[in-house]
Amino acid sequence: MPGDITLVNLNMLFIRYGEEVERELHVPLGPLYLTRALEDAGVDVDFRDYQCCPSDDPFDMEVFLEFLKDPAPVIGLSCMANLLPFSLLAMKALRERYPYRKLVLGGVGANSVEDKVLEKFPWVDVVCRGEAEVAGPELMAALNGGGDLSQVGGISYRDDGRVVRNPGRERLADLNAIPFPAWDKIDLPKYAGYGIMTSRGCPYPCTFCSVAPVWDYKSYSRSPENIVAEMKVLHDEAGVDLFLFQDEFFVSGKKQVMAFCRELEKSGLDVNWKAFGRVNLCDVEMMKAMADSGCLELRFGVESGSDRVLEIIKKGFTAQETLDLIPQAIELFPRVDAFYVWGFPFETEEDFNQSLFQMVSFRMMGARILPSLLSLLPQTPIYEEWAPKVTLEFCPYLLPEFVFTGHEVCVGGEVEMPERYAPYFDLIVGNPDLFPGFFHIDLENNVLPKLAALRQFGFYPTPEGEEEADAESCGAHSPRVAPQELATRANPSD
Repeated sequence: MPGDITLVNLNMLFIRYGEEVERELHVPLGPLYLTRALEDAGVDVDFRDYQCCPSDDPFDMEVFLEFLKDPAPVIGLSCMANLLPFSLLAMKALRERYPYRKLVLGGVGANSVEDKVLEKFPWVDVVCRGEAEVAGPELMAALNGGGDLSQVGGISYRDDGRVVRNPGRERLADLNAIPFPAWDKIDLPKYAGYGIMTSRGCPYPCTFCSVAPVWDYKSYSRSPENIVAEMKVLHDEAGVDLFLFQDEFFVSGKKQVMAFCRELEKSGLDVNWKAFGRVNLCDVEMMKAMADSGCLELRFGVESGSDRVLEIIKKGFTAQETLDLIPQAIELFPRVDAFYVWGFPFETEEDFNQSLFQMVSFRMMGARILPSLLSLLPQTPIYEEWAPKVTLEFCPYLLPEFVFTGHEVCVGGEVEMPERYAPYFDLIVGNPDLFPGFFHIDLENNVLPKLAALRQFGFYPTPEGEEEADAESCGAHSPRVAPQELATRANPSD
């Protein structure tokens, strides 16, 4: 058996369009950070990135089990919310195939439902919560040495059939002290997407957002010198010349951003980059510095064109601020993305039309508009507020883009669920409290009329047979945009 732990990355971009599949390898930052921390603590890690599974059907359980053949005594799986159902069924298959291994679930997929997972799925031994750079080595020491799990902060586990939730851990404030990811565990040039973490967390209380609650509404940033040092390693070792700063709070303040731009220019690195911005934290001087230092694309979470909705979701800026800033950004960057969320249960027809008008206007100016259907993930305040007073509805032909999994097949503007994956979707439908992100609020009066309007204006494909050739259906993964301009190398095999 190889190593002390087999650590598996299950986060992947895999989307089916009829008979075609869109898949793209992105460096799995989180698991590789954990791998580095474990190895520095003396743990022998057998790292496996399931993105690299060559099968045309990675969701076939026998394919998964073959990929996980001969695992270590501890098996850790990292997933996001969209693949939590698959991960749980995969762990059941692992328990049946390897009954004496310890099975640990990590990543943000089970956030806020960790204890429910342990209650409903007895084959899961431990669920990790929060940052794992410290908790991971402590957990492995306890599992390998027969130690006391009650002393490991930030985990939930089962003890004699009883679910135990240990207290959480303090956040890691000094991100510069975290070693770079264990890139030696993967073949870097094979990957197309190269993300970099410049900060962890966000202090803004947007009620629909699943990111800020994961980090307890606190944000810590790396120094510009530390960020550029990582970029230099990736550039020198793998020829990376395009980076995506994928944390939502890259623009944490003008001083921080300007210092980064100066440090990158001073380094002499000939690279380009993309980042997420925030409407109320950007100005022309800062954006110009970003563009001059190689930023090709700035992405904004606009969410709504209605001041009423922006106030309810606690976004922190007004529609007028958006109207003032986005045209300025369009003048400075080759591409500007504007993300919108639709399907809010409190969003009136007037609110929605204000968003629609803004989306059309920005599209005419040259921005790419990326609407996403509201996904009610369990850690979000909007879910906590609305779940007790409504009936969540599952629609077999319409899923929020954020939870596209790869099991469903996108045809026109709708999805189909192959019969061979029926157990997967049965698990989702039977457990709305575990997987609320797959459900909707008021399909007939709220979701479907708005979808029809978005289709009318070309923001979503129409059903098969009526599809607009230039319709952009985009969400968390920004699928079906040609060309697919993520943080990618032009030719990953070069």
